[in-house]
Amino acid sequence: MSTLGATDRIFPSAWPRRAHDIRHHLTLYVFLAPFALLTALFGIWPIAESIRVAFMDSYSALSDSPVYVGFDNFRAVFADRAFQSSLWRTLAFTGGSVAFNVLAAVALALFLVHPALKRGRTLYKLAIFLPVVTPDVASFIVWKWMFNQDFGVVNKVLLSLDLPTFAGVTTAGSAFTTLVLVEAWHHVGLYTIIFLTNLQLLDPALDESASIDGASSWQRFFFVRLPQLRPAIAVNTIYALIEFLKTFTVILVITKGGPNFATNFVSYYAYSKFSSAQYGEATAIATVLFVIVFGLAAATYWYMERGDRR
Repeated sequence: MSTLGATDRIFPSAWPRRAHDIRHHLTLYVFLAPFALLTALFGIWPIAESIRVAFMDSYSALSDSPVYVGFDNFRAVFADRAFQSSLWRTLAFTGGSVAFNVLAAVALALFLVHPALKRGRTLYKLAIFLPVVTPDVASFIVWKWMFNQDFGVVNKVLLSLDLPTFAGVTTAGSAFTTLVLVEAWHHVGLYTIIFLTNLQLLDPALDESASIDGASSWQRFFFVRLPQLRPAIAVNTIYALIEFLKTFTVILVITKGGPNFATNFVSYYAYSKFSSAQYGEATAIATVLFVIVFGLAAATYWYMERGDRR
């Protein structure tokens, strides 16, 4: 018996297993290839092209021989007071909207799992989630009509209850509040469903043990349930950050950046620059917004993961 044969018997060849693994992964890659191609074509390539245009002169960006100007567009953007104002408004809107949506979603999820809610639970879930799948533009147009000062149903209801009318989009503060409310109506249902799913997966034994030890319902929520909801809080916070930092459609439909530029957020300001053929500055603003969105989302994820490891 040769030494090689004895070795093969003691250590069977790994080639058949490796060939099986290659075939298995090859099948996976074949199925993933169309989605990867679509992501590259409609996701990665437009972002890369937008960043490239940000380094071009605006009036030659769409020509066959574009003129590259380095970081001039970025310098012009950061020196622009209008951009600075739009950035601070965007960050303030995002911070308020994220906090409001996450807290509202937690409250709605707790309402949906409460034992006292014996009837209509499915109907409530549908009502909360339906705005998420409602087309953006159509729903925002309806909201614009509802807040109209002449025939809007919001002020008609307030007047019928002898309450002060709501200024809607006619003043800076009320326009800001309007966007927060409309965006919450459109997005909070998704965050609620995520929290609801996680609440239904919690370990009831921990809650029962805390109750036996004399913990109140509030103590059980803050010290037993809430720590178990950290993954859902992380997901919802990151998703909300991304969503509200790039708020655009609701502004385009309802306020168009007004009144007096009070809702001129970064995304809408970039759109206005693009509409006036200032392609270099517009894409530079878009690039800055992309970096901010990615950076804040990554920082939030890192912070949540760090808390989970403690």
